[in-house]
Amino acid sequence: MKVVIMAGGKGTRIASVASDIPKPMIPIQGRPILEHEIVCLREQGFTDILITVSHLGNMIMEYFGDGSKLGVHIEYYFEKEPLGNAGALFRIKDRLTDDFLLLNADAMFDIDFNRFVQYHREHAAVATLFTHPNSHPYDSGLIIADEQMAVQSWLAKEDDRPQYYKNRVNAGLHVLNKSILNHTIEGAKVDLDRQLLKPFAGSGKMYCYDSPEYVKDMGTPERYYAVCKDFENGIVHARNLRHKQKAVFIDRDGTINEYVGFLTDINDFHLIDGVVEAIRKINQAGYLAIVVTNQPVIARGEVTLSELQQIHNKMETLLGENGAYVDAIYFCPHHPDKGFEGERIEYKVDCSCRKPKPGMLLKAAENFNIDLSNSWMIGDGKNDVQAGNNAGCHTALIGRDDYGQDKTVSSLLDFVGTIGE
Repeated sequence: MKVVIMAGGKGTRIASVASDIPKPMIPIQGRPILEHEIVCLREQGFTDILITVSHLGNMIMEYFGDGSKLGVHIEYYFEKEPLGNAGALFRIKDRLTDDFLLLNADAMFDIDFNRFVQYHREHAAVATLFTHPNSHPYDSGLIIADEQMAVQSWLAKEDDRPQYYKNRVNAGLHVLNKSILNHTIEGAKVDLDRQLLKPFAGSGKMYCYDSPEYVKDMGTPERYYAVCKDFENGIVHARNLRHKQKAVFIDRDGTINEYVGFLTDINDFHLIDGVVEAIRKINQAGYLAIVVTNQPVIARGEVTLSELQQIHNKMETLLGENGAYVDAIYFCPHHPDKGFEGERIEYKVDCSCRKPKPGMLLKAAENFNIDLSNSWMIGDGKNDVQAGNNAGCHTALIGRDDYGQDKTVSSLLDFVGTIGE
């Protein structure tokens, strides 16, 4: 499979770090960011690479040459005139394989590309976007997908967005079928997101590949130094799903948001003081932050699935406004007891996901290759502790009771301060 790496950006926002070299040549631990990308690809069998260059592109070409010193084959396309960040694709169409990877050269990543490509092919997609939550969704393009992960809408930075939204951001990694280049776009300069990909929203041909693996752009000095720190601490490599992950499974009501009984009104959802800082620290510590919550209000007929999604969107929005995010949300809509007015009978079952059963944790472990024995479950009730124990996790309880938990803490923030002790 051909890999196309776009390496033509000028990097004006990060000029204070290095203004005399192209952005893909900025070093991380003594090697250019682009070299880290190529090594990651080579280790997974992706060795046929085409790099598009423009600004200071000769420096990239001289450094990497034909790629042989890194064990890959590299070709180049030099943009003599500005083509936008996708115009070059139309010029190199005949050099592409039917499906190809399209990557940015100014991001640090370490992901399981074979898993990504397999997902694309299973969905027979024209385009598959690598999507994830990030710490700044308020200034990122948002991707809205349906339950099958087909992209329904694409909200660019300049587009109006709802008050509350799911923190799902396009990370700049794509698997594309070159048939996407068959339609005509006026003008030589082409914007990848707005002109090439966004029109496929709602077509059923573009999908999200949600993953918690490490992908961070280095568009600003602050983000560059954060990436350097993560690389030094081993977080970048560890988050590749080929490796076992560690997670903090977090109950919702009474742990993340203030407990109000059965929460049915989005206006009653309020984050507990300290939760944003706690989840931000979980993100920075290299743990996945995964919400696992019983929501019998669905079975009771008091909240629809759409209304529950809006409540969770509010949670993600409030976290994202302050630099924190959850990697995934699992909820159990079931309740076994029947005979209540307004109940939804299809959810009145004895399921395997309702805590204290470990179904949600086990599903997350399957999806994200999580080492449960190296992970934590924290909540404010007996069911949380038992679910964690049943899944084989370490457990923590917010409260004073003894349900056999490993730690007893006063809050999620208090718990985060004890990780590693």
